[in-house]
Amino acid sequence: MNQSVDHSLDFPRYHGEPPCSGVIRQQPEDFQVDELLGFEPSGNGEHVYLKIRKKGENTLWLTKQLACLAGVNVSDVGYAGLKDRNAVTTQWFSVWLPGNTEPDWNQLQSPSVNILVTTRHSRKLKRGIHKANRFLLKIRELEVSGELESRLQKLRSKGVPNYYGEQRFGHDGGNLQQADALLSGKVRIKDRQRRGIYLSAARSFLFNEVVAERVRRSILGRYLKGDRLMIEGTSNLSREEELSIVTEQLDSLQLHPTAPLYGQGRALVEADSLDLEAGILTTNSAWCKGLERAGLRRERRAVRLALPSLQWEMLDDRCLQLSFELPSGCFATSVLRECCRYRVAESMPV
Repeated sequence: MNQSVDHSLDFPRYHGEPPCSGVIRQQPEDFQVDELLGFEPSGNGEHVYLKIRKKGENTLWLTKQLACLAGVNVSDVGYAGLKDRNAVTTQWFSVWLPGNTEPDWNQLQSPSVNILVTTRHSRKLKRGIHKANRFLLKIRELEVSGELESRLQKLRSKGVPNYYGEQRFGHDGGNLQQADALLSGKVRIKDRQRRGIYLSAARSFLFNEVVAERVRRSILGRYLKGDRLMIEGTSNLSREEELSIVTEQLDSLQLHPTAPLYGQGRALVEADSLDLEAGILTTNSAWCKGLERAGLRRERRAVRLALPSLQWEMLDDRCLQLSFELPSGCFATSVLRECCRYRVAESMPV
């Protein structure tokens, strides 16, 4: 792969070795996700909006069921994000139905699918348009070997690395192997969805590598000369102001350093920050050239994830419950790995 470059997914932890171990996903209810749109559907328009709770079903399967019931193409059904199958998830879908006639949506009701709200809006739901996801997670068979309370408080006050989760890279990193073959020109992939998955995996890995290097240098949340910063809760980039102000805002998690989602375009960083990123990207030059050929545009993403909403509760001696909100596109497993060495229950494969 890429001239024998190491593509290990064992990225360094920001807060050190976790103080506990446990099991996740023993049952779907152990991993609950509620999608937060961030806006209210207007009640009028050509698109029917449905808020649906599902258990043990994936987003794409439900998309096809909605299209079939409504008698429309799958492309006429929109959703904001892909949600886990092995979980209890609540998310919104849109179905393009310009007329007033709608099918009986209750035909979809089942033990695994529950329609909560139906309304209308003027626009189709697009990927990534939702504001956030709210998580409620249980870690079972908990074995505590350190100061768990202290670690959780640190996560809430200091944040965690904004790594892409392992699910982005496929089983045993299989998406990276496919990405390597695609970007090196060994294979051609015509299927747009598969191609997009592999390109996204490669970009995400390069991003994680830059984040990992900042963790190794103990500068995840510190200003490095030439950094481009991102304002908390937005995708807006901020230029350097007076260093003392920047430092204060970084310490309070109002600003975060960023790393590249690689593609065509300018780096946007300079000096020491550019040197750090260039070292990672040069090592992975074959992938970078392939991503440019694919026509992807370079973007920036915060390297740190703030967790002001993090709450926890011991449900019993061996079960820890966590709740928190994450912005769209961020991964709950990146939070979990900083507080716990977890494994997925054998009965609930990823």
